[in-house]
Amino acid sequence: MAVKPPLSELPIKTAENGFYRGFSVNVTVISKIIISLLVVWCIVWPTQAGRVLGDWNAAILAQFAAWYIWVVTAFVIVCIGLAIWPAAGRLNLGVEGEKPEFSNFSWFSMMFGAGIGVGMLTWAVAEPVAHFKNNPSVIQGVTTALEADNVRTAYVWSYLHWGLGAWACYAIAGLSLAFFSYRRGLPLTIRSSLTPLFGKALSGNLGHLIDIVAVVATILGVAQTLGFGVEQFVAGLTRIGIGGLAHADGSATTLGIIVALLVIMGASTLSALSGVGKGIKWLSNINMVLSIFLLGFFIIFGATFFGASAFFVGIWDYLVALPWLSFNVYASDGVEGSKSFLLAQWQGWWPVFYWAWWIAFAPFVGLFLARISRGRTIREFVLGAMIVPSLMCFVWFAWAGGTAIDLELNGNANGVILDAANGDKIFAMTEFMLAPIAQALAWAMAVVIVVLLMTFLVTSADSAVLIVNTINAAGDEGPKARPHIMFWGAALAFVVGGLLISGGTGAIQTAMVIGALPFSIVMALMCIALIKAIWNDGRREAAGVASTIDPETSTMPAE
Repeated sequence: MAVKPPLSELPIKTAENGFYRGFSVNVTVISKIIISLLVVWCIVWPTQAGRVLGDWNAAILAQFAAWYIWVVTAFVIVCIGLAIWPAAGRLNLGVEGEKPEFSNFSWFSMMFGAGIGVGMLTWAVAEPVAHFKNNPSVIQGVTTALEADNVRTAYVWSYLHWGLGAWACYAIAGLSLAFFSYRRGLPLTIRSSLTPLFGKALSGNLGHLIDIVAVVATILGVAQTLGFGVEQFVAGLTRIGIGGLAHADGSATTLGIIVALLVIMGASTLSALSGVGKGIKWLSNINMVLSIFLLGFFIIFGATFFGASAFFVGIWDYLVALPWLSFNVYASDGVEGSKSFLLAQWQGWWPVFYWAWWIAFAPFVGLFLARISRGRTIREFVLGAMIVPSLMCFVWFAWAGGTAIDLELNGNANGVILDAANGDKIFAMTEFMLAPIAQALAWAMAVVIVVLLMTFLVTSADSAVLIVNTINAAGDEGPKARPHIMFWGAALAFVVGGLLISGGTGAIQTAMVIGALPFSIVMALMCIALIKAIWNDGRREAAGVASTIDPETSTMPAE
């Protein structure tokens, strides 16, 4: 049977004039309607929305917990397999011989800042502390809450949630998009990654549906991140002396939410208008430098040796436990308060929630990674987008979280960090460490963290706005997107602000878990399509048939 060249054209109908000129009206308008209806529903009928979303969420956790856990395991296996597979690992995510657009430092800075950086300022301290208080080993009576014998287990779970599984979700999406867009010349949008399975049918309603699912998942995933970030940003402003923005319990007031969103979304919209190569690049470089400074502070002045042990021993424990953790699903017996019930409940609160969060974030981060990774090989991409960021997260968790655990374990902190809200834990810890030396130092460190938090939030938000517009514009990210950049910046602010003001992050957290489910199916299909495409490219190479576009014409060379 003759070997045919791959599909290199996927026409997507876009409007020729008017406000939506250059955009797929089907994808853009329907996405806006879905998001708008969700926001109106949650704000106008919060009780009903909370009940219905809660019921859906409970059903998903009961019926699809195993799916979330196993599909993320599949992503890890596929990514590592492609990097190791010689025929795949050497392939350029572009035409042969193409060089990367960004330096390694800028590439990694943008990838880390958009993908997960903002989470480090909340969860690098809060999550190890949370698992130090409770995790499956504590529930089963194997280890003791808040005691030394529970430290290693706390780090196994922390590393699981922020390690290879998280970054594999991003890497699969990024690999698929870069491969089919820059090697095949297909539009830089989600539907292109499924062309080996569905071919030209993706030009129509099937392709529209896939892109709509991606846009909705992106907005909900980013809104979840910004919701956590806004609460922490307000906590930081309160720590540096700006009053009236937080309640007595530390939660943000309506004024605090509005102020935070005006600052964050205003800056992010301006940054997005300047494009990836200017605003986003420079913001990413700034927050990487500030991150190194803050992390250096914890390594040098925090629990240096405790952190080193948590890092090296924690990675060993994580890798040893990974095969079991990757497939284990706790089954509830339905008896509230029983061990099996509590284990299944805990797994829903932590691993399943995280896998849904990373999957919801994947279209945004994946498309962004593809945009900044053109010209790199698959092996280089997997190393840079999966292995290195995981290690960076482990460093943060080891020394930032390790310092918090050590201060509480030896009794010095006396509950100051444990009792603080999740977003306030890093501020409580640095103030506890520096205030006895000089209050001015504690205040200055709080300012550094607030600035770093803002740059991370702005980077995530402006990247998300650009990505949503790229999907809506059938893969085109040209200047015609400017008014739509402003629209989605405002829309994202209203989504976050409306849900926070009407009832905190609970409703959007539930909606995000639900919204991630259909996109998890799309991502599973991405894996199959990518493997099929690479396998067929090997056959094409053997037969002398071109598998990449001609860089001069952006089309497949004539046979």
